[in-house]
Amino acid sequence: MFLWTAIEVFRAGVDAEEVVKMMTIHPAAMLGVGDRIGALREGMDADLSIYTGHPVKTYAARVKHSIINGRWSSDGTHIDSKRDIIYDGRGNRTIFREICLSQKEKSKASQKRFCPATLPSDTKAVDASGMNIFPGLIDAHSHIGLFDFNGENSVDDANEMTGPVTLSVDARYGVNPKAKEFRVAYEHGITTMLLTPGSGNVFCGLPFALKTYGDNVFDMSIKAPCAVKIALGGNPKGTYGDRNQLPMTRMGVAKVLWETFGKAKAYQKAKEKGEALEYDPDMEAMLLVLRGEIPCKIHCTQYDMLTAIEVAKAFGVRFSLEHAWGATDYMDEIVESGCDICYGPIGTYRCVGERRKVDIEAVKTLDERGVTVALITDSPILSEESLYHHIGEAVREGVPWMRALRMVTVNPSKILGVEERIGTLTEGKDADLILVKGRLGLDTDAKVLCTMINGQIVYQSTR
Repeated sequence: MFLWTAIEVFRAGVDAEEVVKMMTIHPAAMLGVGDRIGALREGMDADLSIYTGHPVKTYAARVKHSIINGRWSSDGTHIDSKRDIIYDGRGNRTIFREICLSQKEKSKASQKRFCPATLPSDTKAVDASGMNIFPGLIDAHSHIGLFDFNGENSVDDANEMTGPVTLSVDARYGVNPKAKEFRVAYEHGITTMLLTPGSGNVFCGLPFALKTYGDNVFDMSIKAPCAVKIALGGNPKGTYGDRNQLPMTRMGVAKVLWETFGKAKAYQKAKEKGEALEYDPDMEAMLLVLRGEIPCKIHCTQYDMLTAIEVAKAFGVRFSLEHAWGATDYMDEIVESGCDICYGPIGTYRCVGERRKVDIEAVKTLDERGVTVALITDSPILSEESLYHHIGEAVREGVPWMRALRMVTVNPSKILGVEERIGTLTEGKDADLILVKGRLGLDTDAKVLCTMINGQIVYQSTR
């Protein structure tokens, strides 16, 4: 988050070299240790970091070496001053490396030119000279419009915590489409989101996918439901532990999980036999999962991944692991399960417990091993525009840029089950696209200048 803060200052228009001073010289002076640290000068402590690129200007920059008090954190490889970036606190020398895409990786967008005579007379032309065109971005896990942290009294319409099983509650009925976060989303190029109930219960409710622009949530919706939301671990434990009732422990959460799936399976068999059954909306929702029509989205971390995988395998259901911090601990099991991963948020605080292992490096390995990975913000836990940083952090961990872009376009469209409509710029799909100055996920100052949703320009920068 330290570097993200610096990048946001740069994005706001502060010169990159001034931003570097804000992270080095200035704090050293404020702490009263400017004579020892903050610059590279004779007689000062030998504390330095060597980057592969400018850390404020490009997400691709990685720390190559760190030296504290003259001691290397790596093998002590010789510094190549002709290729490495060195700041001395008074000036700098920067060596940039171009990121080139092979012909195979380049966009296969059509080169055809439309004859003006073939277009409607009221067609609006947008000058995209010097810009990059991307499909609209997709955040596959969000709660905006369900939570409101901005008012004097916070609002939580995401958690129906009246019992550990609230399968059939529909997130559409809790969303405020006028929430200001939707505007923030489409102004930053996010054209589609999955909105999901919170994680206060074990079985939380029904998420849905919607476009981020509109006045009526039912008109904005493009698939409902998209999944059944399940939460394991600390969240339901916290809810019901405070009430001294089941489930207070991970054992209790697992009991609710197994029993509910078992009940749903029995309900399915009875229905198939034509038995007279009292209508049960929760079980009807679970039938969609058991029949393979929608997946389960399972909130879990390293503590609960094996439980999620075991139950999903036992009942033969499709599923994704949501957040998935600590995935590096169970890489083989994840790959073998065939599940999807919605990873993030990345910039969340690390602490003892659920969030102690935020391992963004897992994303690279998962992608390389064939797992469909989407990057998520969990907004409003992190802001919508933080999706840029998530792409960049994946790149910083070694994910190829084009693969990282798939994690916010193609991959989430598949996870949400709406790939026939969105995720790529393909004939016949929804006209959701963004015009960008710079390269999202590489250039830290990349900026969305125009957003189109369903063929309508909903945002155009005036700057």
